[in-house]
Amino acid sequence: MILKKTFALLAFVCVHHAYAQTKCPVIPMPASATTLDNGKVAISENFESNYLIERGFVNNEIHDVARYLGSERAKIGELSAAKKGPKLSLAIKALQNNHPEYYELSVTNKVIKIEANTGKGLFNGAVTLLQLIRNEKGNLHHWIIKDAPQYAWRGYMLDESRHFFGKEKVKSLLDWMAYYKLNKFHWHLTDEPGWRIEIKQYPKLTTVGGIGNYTDPKAPATYYTQEEIKEIVKYAADRNIDVIPEIDMPGHATAANYAYPEFSGGGSKGHPEFTFNPAKEGTYAYLTNILREVNQLFPAHMIHLGGDEVSYGNEKWNTNPDIQALMQREHLPDIKAVELYFMQRMSDSLYKLNSKMLAWDEMAEVSLPKDKTIIYWWRHDKPNTLNTALEKGYTTVICPRLPLYFDFVQDSTNKHGRKWSKQYNAIESVYKFNPLTLLPSGVNPSLIAGMQGNLWTETVSDTKRLDYLTFPRLCALAEICWTAPDRKNEADFMQRLKPQLKLFEAAGLYYYDPFDTNIHPEPVPKKKTVSDYKD
Repeated sequence: MILKKTFALLAFVCVHHAYAQTKCPVIPMPASATTLDNGKVAISENFESNYLIERGFVNNEIHDVARYLGSERAKIGELSAAKKGPKLSLAIKALQNNHPEYYELSVTNKVIKIEANTGKGLFNGAVTLLQLIRNEKGNLHHWIIKDAPQYAWRGYMLDESRHFFGKEKVKSLLDWMAYYKLNKFHWHLTDEPGWRIEIKQYPKLTTVGGIGNYTDPKAPATYYTQEEIKEIVKYAADRNIDVIPEIDMPGHATAANYAYPEFSGGGSKGHPEFTFNPAKEGTYAYLTNILREVNQLFPAHMIHLGGDEVSYGNEKWNTNPDIQALMQREHLPDIKAVELYFMQRMSDSLYKLNSKMLAWDEMAEVSLPKDKTIIYWWRHDKPNTLNTALEKGYTTVICPRLPLYFDFVQDSTNKHGRKWSKQYNAIESVYKFNPLTLLPSGVNPSLIAGMQGNLWTETVSDTKRLDYLTFPRLCALAEICWTAPDRKNEADFMQRLKPQLKLFEAAGLYYYDPFDTNIHPEPVPKKKTVSDYKD
């Protein structure tokens, strides 16, 4: 009898061990993913079309998620031949874990159930289900998944001032962001080479400022109309993504100053007409009018004002009599203080529009309301700047050049693109990154909002190269934003990555293959016809 019980116990342990070893094929890896048993269930074609809603929990967001799930499931194509598979049940209700993006997903022979506290959580559960359907080819294990992200800010930035890619490419990027649960699209729309957003009060910003790009200063004007902006913002919102525009100031203003030179503060030989004029009251009215139009287009009410690298083109501030008079009047000791004065005033304008102000880490020096300001730490070689931002209590997005600048090359054989002292950003470097290791002692880790990968496009003149630099590093970015460090496993991630490359291939993306770099040779960017921009 004892022997039989022992065998029974061993059998239970072995079977339980086999179930626990089922690998969840999802990116990013969920917080908890286990299988009930070794069974599977085949879902029927269009199973999502007749979804159930728990009584008392009808919500428009449920219908929105169901529509998204149906449209994306249809892209997978034919699944199993099962005539009668499990039903789909969706619910938004208070769960024991009250995280706003938390969800629970369970799969049985009778029902696939997704429950969440909010529509955002329900969307996350739907995305996980889509990945399971695709990776398990419609024959799903009996999963129990309980999941929420490590960070609220999971971002990707695209620079469309230097090269313009158009709304269809942006929508495609938003699709992939949603598929990997990235939720912040930072849209760099203005800079030296071009102004890419229509401002109705100042039409020359696009008709003149939109002319040219980084490789061809005489290229026809390219930009987004306000109607196109609204379309893209709605498309993003349907995918649980906030869109954050960047209107760069007081530097990187060359395109705007070509359009309206009366607001220029001058520049330098390498960066002509680089700054806005901080001494003209008209400059502040002009930029506030621009921000008012921009804010009406982006319901997230977060606008990035840049604030970086002003010293590249503010040398004329030292001799401009109006700026010198401003310095004397406002007791500003040097032109760095003028820069901070300018950003303080423009931040105040933005706050009055009920928008948060976001800026690069140079602006950590400014004293701004902590609840209305977000700082982006990007200069990996200046850790003290990160310390300053955190010690002042600013919410901070972590996006250092090493390893989160996606315009950096990916291996030692790449010849085009950026490196830093011969260092590059391999997918393994992205995956190993943990911002918590950067925190000074005594700083509240909750001040880190999350992370963001940034794609600057000096060397990205077409979508082929955009794809090559973005994919599959986007997958690694998604996992380090979502998954806690103790749940990460690089070898397991690389195995889960392999099926993603097949998806990229099927979608026509020209991706970088970390397993065989010869599959897609490095694309060569167009030759520059303008001078280099400083780092």
